[in-house]
Amino acid sequence: MNRFVLFVSSNAGLGYAPVASGTFGTLAGIPVFWLLAPLPPWLYTVTWIGLLAISFWASDLAGKHYGVVDDGRIVIDELVGYLVTVAFLPFTWTNAILGFFLFRLFDIAKPPPASWFDQKMKNGIGVVLDDVVAGLYGAIALQLCLRWLLPWLQELF
Repeated sequence: MNRFVLFVSSNAGLGYAPVASGTFGTLAGIPVFWLLAPLPPWLYTVTWIGLLAISFWASDLAGKHYGVVDDGRIVIDELVGYLVTVAFLPFTWTNAILGFFLFRLFDIAKPPPASWFDQKMKNGIGVVLDDVVAGLYGAIALQLCLRWLLPWLQELF
């Protein structure tokens, strides 16, 4: 069971990257986004909620195994947060890559209340919820970029 939990919590081993494990862990979100994007919104939501529940469970058990609640090898939270950023969008490389960078920006910056979950909730739920909040910030920023920034840039060039 430990091997399975560590496999899931590390996004199939991406969390074991020697540097920037969160960035590598977020990469797992791109193919998952590609798989989920064609789903109707209700099924995307149900699937995401299932992944959220699995991430709470796996993050909590992996944190206990490592002896550190938010060990760097636990990166399933990045997957769940990234999927919030790109939720309900069609899969395009623009959406996937811009969403990736915006999610990482907010995941690293941890604006409130993400920072509260990161600092105060020392369990698997807190590990994941700070990334869900970062994903919400990323989703807002991505929508703004797609609606105003990209059309403006296309007009310039």
